[in-house]
Amino acid sequence: MFAIIKTGGKQYKVAADDILQIEKLDAQAGETITFDQVLMLGQGSEVTIGSPLVEGATVVAELVEQFRNKKIIVFKKKRRKKYRRTQGHRQNLSLVKITDILAAGQKPAKKAAAKKTADKKPVAEKAPVTKKAPAASKTEKTDFVDDLKLISGVGPALEKKLHALDVKSLKDVAKLTKDDVTRIDEALSFKGRIDRDNWIQQAKDLVAGK
Repeated sequence: MFAIIKTGGKQYKVAADDILQIEKLDAQAGETITFDQVLMLGQGSEVTIGSPLVEGATVVAELVEQFRNKKIIVFKKKRRKKYRRTQGHRQNLSLVKITDILAAGQKPAKKAAAKKTADKKPVAEKAPVTKKAPAASKTEKTDFVDDLKLISGVGPALEKKLHALDVKSLKDVAKLTKDDVTRIDEALSFKGRIDRDNWIQQAKDLVAGK
């Protein structure tokens, strides 16, 4: 099933699991976004065209991250007027993943909630055991938390994508090679974000406790 939606003054053809770059939305990474301006719905040979919108149809998506596009240079010149102007611009964009396309009256599928087991047997209480205080040399790393989300710009959704690429900790980021950076950059369409935001140095500083 596919749909054509309108957002940010533009039209996009989308299907389930599509990842889309659109004009910036006012939301945070991980939030659910609903597009209600659906111009067309299609499934196989059946197509529903709105007039101008398909009544009751919606497209549900998850906001993956907020980012800024590659910088462009705008140069203006007027001949024989000694007029020259140079200006740079970086467009704010949102990266979204389409999760559901819903016709009128349909509701998004609910994720199955984890069942709680109530038949656990009580555990017998054990006598308290006195332990010696840890040596001073082992206390240096007690405050360190190896969490990818400590890197600037990494949220829960992006963390899952990095895990899928075998980057699961700050130590993994600190050890990235040029080939690793290129592989991740191409897989996630980062366009140089790892080097631009200095992820490797951030990870090294966090691991070192700075």
